[in-house]
Amino acid sequence: MAGVSSCMKYSMFIFNFLFWMCGCAILAASIYMRVNKDAQESFNKGSGMFAGIDLLIAVGAIIMVMGFLGCCGAMKESQCMLLLFFIGLLIILLLQIVAGILGGVYKSKVEEVVNKTLTEEVQMLQDTTGNNQDFQAGFHKFEQANKCCGLLKGESDWGKAQSTYNGCQCDSKDAGTSVCKGDKYTTVRRMKMCFIIFL
Repeated sequence: MAGVSSCMKYSMFIFNFLFWMCGCAILAASIYMRVNKDAQESFNKGSGMFAGIDLLIAVGAIIMVMGFLGCCGAMKESQCMLLLFFIGLLIILLLQIVAGILGGVYKSKVEEVVNKTLTEEVQMLQDTTGNNQDFQAGFHKFEQANKCCGLLKGESDWGKAQSTYNGCQCDSKDAGTSVCKGDKYTTVRRMKMCFIIFL
């Protein structure tokens, strides 16, 4: 029995140590994105993207604390630490259940907000006044980096601004590959990829 107990103890330590390291990595990366000037410029100042980064900071901190409690509680066989660890897991489980229920109940509202935001982003892409040129230039770089085209309907999302900002135009290194048709990217990444970065 002692061997089984020792095996469980070290297994719990190893898994929680990995958990703690993931928390540290998430926290470090999200804090870097929050304070780094280059990152702030690429996310557009005043962007809702920062709300997501703040959430990542909170998630990273919680994972770090949970991993620490699990590691130390297992190695020291501390009932107090292990109790806090399992209470934390229980709270996270309950929050996930609540989030799932709320997501189901307010699904139509979420879709409405997402569609409204995407429509506003498309209007910014089509702008020919020059007021959104930073967004348009940045979005085109994003298209080339991720080999995608537009937000909703592909090439037509750019409207009359396409010729000005070379919307959907393939990077020279991608020419002739399966992601390019002529000189335009053929992949339309709906909602998540293009949407989250430029929210």
